[in-house]
Amino acid sequence: MSVKVGISPIAWQNDDLPDLTADYTMEQALEESRAIGYTGVERGQRMPHDTKGLRAYLDKYDIGLCGGWYSGTLLMNDLDQEREQMSAQIEQFKALGSPCIVYGECSNTVQGQIDIPVNNRPTLNKDEIAVYAQKLSELAKWSLDQGMPVVYHHHMGAVIEAEDDVNWLMEGSSDDLQLCFDTGHMLFGGGDVMRAMNAWAHRIGHVHFKDIRPEVVKDVRENNKSFLDAVIAGAFTVPGDGCIDFQAVANKLKDMNYSGWIVVEAEQDPAKANPFTYSKKGYDHILDVCKTAKIDVIS
Repeated sequence: MSVKVGISPIAWQNDDLPDLTADYTMEQALEESRAIGYTGVERGQRMPHDTKGLRAYLDKYDIGLCGGWYSGTLLMNDLDQEREQMSAQIEQFKALGSPCIVYGECSNTVQGQIDIPVNNRPTLNKDEIAVYAQKLSELAKWSLDQGMPVVYHHHMGAVIEAEDDVNWLMEGSSDDLQLCFDTGHMLFGGGDVMRAMNAWAHRIGHVHFKDIRPEVVKDVRENNKSFLDAVIAGAFTVPGDGCIDFQAVANKLKDMNYSGWIVVEAEQDPAKANPFTYSKKGYDHILDVCKTAKIDVIS
């Protein structure tokens, strides 16, 4: 089996905290990512938005599109509205060979609000998540029928954050909806990375390798700080720089015969963590754990 390794440009160009990364450009992000060895990048808001322009931009840096975030509003929208809103991104991602759309529910999330503690996120009970999951299944099937898989991103500050939320979402949805398994968000959300990964291995369609610094997460939780406060303080980092056992994660990917993308997503203050230095550290760690797990990395 083999995997490809990509990265989100968020370490160089943070869409939610643009002032934090004002000294860096998207061009630098792509140039340095490719120089390190990454072969794909997730779409960032400061890339060209039109398909022709985005293709030329990616081609210039010899890097592919390995997915990208979609700000979902299905919790508040009906299916027809959501389909209409997603259509353009589906067509663009198909044209550019993206493996998936990374769907995150943003109807009432607090992830982008620096004045609201992440502890105060909106929540749904099991029955409410089951209803939401049924709608998501229909949306995912429709998108899959268009040729574009939907992978759901559990995210801090959103309605699907905790391990139970993920379990209930997966239990209530069809296999048409896949999971974007994010190691850092799972642990930050209080979940058990390997338990959740083992439970939903058959539904994982995309993987984010994100590490955390537990002492920062503890401070954020105990002192009612926001998700963006957590980012600025360094809650997240690249694989191999925090506390998550990525060898165990890679071994599980081997066991489940995963052949998709491993994507590094590690937003933090570049003044404290140089994007090139840390992104290379993360890439090298991925190569090491994949080699030990006997997973080939396509360069």
